[in-house]
Amino acid sequence: MTAWRDRLSTLAQDRLPAEAAAKWIELFQPGIRLVSQGTGPRVGQLGGNPALPEAKEWPVWADRGPLTFVAAVDCATLPREFVTIPLPEAGTLLFFCFDGRFASADDEDHLRRDADGYRVLFVPAGTPVAERTPPSGLEPYPRRDVFAEIAATAPEREHLLLDRTTVASGASLAEAVKDVLGPWRSGTDVFGEMTWEINQGSPRHQVGGLAAPVQGAVENEVAAAVLEDGWDDPRLKEEAARWVLLAQFDSAEETDMRWGDAGMLYWLIRTDDLRAGRFDAARCLMQCG
Repeated sequence: MTAWRDRLSTLAQDRLPAEAAAKWIELFQPGIRLVSQGTGPRVGQLGGNPALPEAKEWPVWADRGPLTFVAAVDCATLPREFVTIPLPEAGTLLFFCFDGRFASADDEDHLRRDADGYRVLFVPAGTPVAERTPPSGLEPYPRRDVFAEIAATAPEREHLLLDRTTVASGASLAEAVKDVLGPWRSGTDVFGEMTWEINQGSPRHQVGGLAAPVQGAVENEVAAAVLEDGWDDPRLKEEAARWVLLAQFDSAEETDMRWGDAGMLYWLIRTDDLRAGRFDAARCLMQCG
């Protein structure tokens, strides 16, 4: 076992049936955590003002207003051996969202379906940029430089890998843990409880790896949002398997970011779109308690 996965592996071996623990550990992926203090390389910022090309206009949601800058990630500084998705080797990703400070409940409900409510901008390496202040009336979040820290990520609630991975008896991994938490709990909740315990309540800002869902699997949710028949579409699981986590940004006091009721903001993208650099195809969704 490599160091980034040791603590979660030990906890799994203590809490789960032996075979289920071994199978779950095989599914672990490294995620690049974005932490405000660390010994790793500086990889970007949360909040503050973005650095934009001179000709690039500030992104706006038509008829609602300007988007708020959430974060920047410098792809060239990421520890490449732990990057689990086909990110560019250089260049900067900028994340914008029409946030809850200025959004109505109706705006938040439409966020997943209206691509104008969020944006991922990619600025190629070597492009001349300058720090840009937001439009009048839009206050930026406090700026925090962030550094790379490698964390273990794993499939949690309702993730398709929990159904597709089987133990020796032929039962799925989800079925193998159904009684771990007792008869009144969903068995797969145990996976989320373990990853939360290892995290010890620290903000889980992250690039790549597997998402930390507040509710159900975010891959299923984005698949339902893009398919014509939503949750009833027979292609749901097939579509969900095409999406990977680009980044997630947690609610955090240090940045004044609040996504609903202490929730999380997720950007997902199909692997083929990411490999082709089609960042306008990324989708954003929010989950909260």
